[in-house]
Amino acid sequence: MTGGPLAGVRVIDLTHALAGPYATMLLADLGADVLKVEPPSGDLARRAGPYPPGDDGREFGGYFQSVNRGKRSIVLDLKTPEGAAMLRNLAAEAEVLIENFTPGVMERFGLSYESLAAVNPRLVYAALRGFGDPRSGKSPYQAWPAFDVVIQAMAGIMGITGTEDGTPIKVGPGVGDIFPGALLALGVTSALYEARASGRGQFVDVAMYDAILSLCERIVYQYSYTGEVPRPEGNRHPLLSPFDILPATDGWVAIAAPNDNRWHRLCELIDRPDLAADPGLATNDLRVSRRGEVYQALEAWTRDRTKADILTRLGGHVPVGAVRDAAEIMADPHVAARDMAVSLEHPGTATTFTVAGQPLKFSRTPAVPRRRAPLLDEHGSQVRASLDHQRGAPHPRTEPDLSQGST
Repeated sequence: MTGGPLAGVRVIDLTHALAGPYATMLLADLGADVLKVEPPSGDLARRAGPYPPGDDGREFGGYFQSVNRGKRSIVLDLKTPEGAAMLRNLAAEAEVLIENFTPGVMERFGLSYESLAAVNPRLVYAALRGFGDPRSGKSPYQAWPAFDVVIQAMAGIMGITGTEDGTPIKVGPGVGDIFPGALLALGVTSALYEARASGRGQFVDVAMYDAILSLCERIVYQYSYTGEVPRPEGNRHPLLSPFDILPATDGWVAIAAPNDNRWHRLCELIDRPDLAADPGLATNDLRVSRRGEVYQALEAWTRDRTKADILTRLGGHVPVGAVRDAAEIMADPHVAARDMAVSLEHPGTATTFTVAGQPLKFSRTPAVPRRRAPLLDEHGSQVRASLDHQRGAPHPRTEPDLSQGST
């Protein structure tokens, strides 16, 4: 198989938890050689499950597998002069370095962007932090630690996601981590593209707060244009109608037909020509003003039908989809046709397990998960030997010491 579009790009991955590893996982799927640098105790995510039955070794669980697939691993204790020196040697040969420590940590290790770029001017150094790096703008929250739920709260998601009485609800997926990670991967590839022409790398900075605020772009222009503060509205949309989650006899379905032509087609399919003929419902803005009536009309049609019946009638004509759980999604032929469920081996068991596939599709250079997540320091000897060969001099070897804390 042809390598991915980033084949040959060497990435030093100092990230941990979810946001940073998600970014470097994307680069690994795209073909980059991603070397995960871990402290002697390993990434904390290694100890997060779920673990497969019979896996007594518990080298890692599903969490770690999902976002660290396709990478290599080396153990370095950056708190020691030897570990820091090895990292500098690795960065001198790499095109990209990515970290998600709090501000100042890399400086304390003597591994700042400026010091590494002085040795390797082509280095793209990327940082992902809760509130950004002071190089790009000093946030009053700069030193605050951050997790997905905190960022969802601060940057706008929970302000518009919740019940109609205003009770905020966290979005299920860790979007406060995953969306910033995806943006960082875009920033890194953009900087790589520019460096190919200029011969110079640069510092790339993504704040989780900034990323999620950009994801909530509607609240910014809505507040600016109307002066109104957007609030949680349950499953309804403040600007579009119909755009609803409706009950079926065996679950729920989503129906969205704010376009006037789609609205008329929907009315035809549910045998309600009177709705299509009502001048007070002729435009989306009018339907928004009477969206309670629109919802009741659609609910009267869906509530006595199964999800399958509703999809059979509406599918392909108006935007419609059933609310599905993981088992239903894994049985969906779309998922198989698009390679969106990928099986990987798992150490300690002969069984393969499934992770989410790669949504980026390329006609010539496929981006696919190629191998499982690494064991701790699985590639350490190989990497050290390679550096020794390239530089013609011995380098200090740091063996794993599980008694030490993480960096």
